[in-house]
Amino acid sequence: MPSLVVKKVLNNNVIIAEHSAYGEVVVIGKGIGFNRKQKDLIEASAAEKLFVLRNEQEQKNYLKLLPFLKDDLQEVIISAIELIKARTDSSLNEHIHVALTDHLMFAINRITKGMEIRNPFLVETKALYPKAFGIAKEVIDLFTEKTGIQLPEGEVGFIALHIHSAVTNKDLFEVNQHSQLISKLINMIEEHLDCNIDKESTDYMRLIRHLRFAIERIKNGEKVEEPEKISLLLKQEYPICYNLAWKLIKVMQQTLKQPVFDAEAVYLTMHLQRLQKKIK
Repeated sequence: MPSLVVKKVLNNNVIIAEHSAYGEVVVIGKGIGFNRKQKDLIEASAAEKLFVLRNEQEQKNYLKLLPFLKDDLQEVIISAIELIKARTDSSLNEHIHVALTDHLMFAINRITKGMEIRNPFLVETKALYPKAFGIAKEVIDLFTEKTGIQLPEGEVGFIALHIHSAVTNKDLFEVNQHSQLISKLINMIEEHLDCNIDKESTDYMRLIRHLRFAIERIKNGEKVEEPEKISLLLKQEYPICYNLAWKLIKVMQQTLKQPVFDAEAVYLTMHLQRLQKKIK
């Protein structure tokens, strides 16, 4: 286990240390700075409970938050990230320390001022990232238990996106963009098929999952084979669903700024037709 030598204590939960492998790092952990002095060596066993910020920009961004962050709130956020790490059993992108801390500080500030920001993508986020959503609920419960502050339901969705971003190592902007795109596509489907899709139904979950994987394929430039005969058949048999599928694909192309293979329209038409059949 690499050793850490204390260079500067910033508060009870944050120190700047010299890491034997990474050089100067910011070390975050509950009580890590308590009674520490310069040149103290941190035990390897304690280091397992710490979060080391190696990235220089992340270090600077986190340090900028410290003057506005109360110790008790910081401890809760550290506990929340420990919980996320335990539940996902994975190494998290270290940006979560800056992003989640900043987000929760902002959320509490709004609540204390009687302001609440609605989350218009809550239902889609729950369907897209069920595991992250479940963990985010636990984070909210932990928050209420430790601070007495009840965060609104919409925050579960926002926190779930932070968790998904940290676990998959994806930029939060991209994760947000995909959720918003899927929400837009669902609205288009409901409008064109003149229906309200039951957001708790299996069909909705399947559709969401299909759209999510289609977006992933487009982003990665993965080609899916196009069964030409099926394409012609679907165009003739289900013109409404086929045309709608192409409208959805054009929106995907514009948003993601990447080409979409024709075969995506075939598989999307099948999903839409199944959905339309059940609506009727």
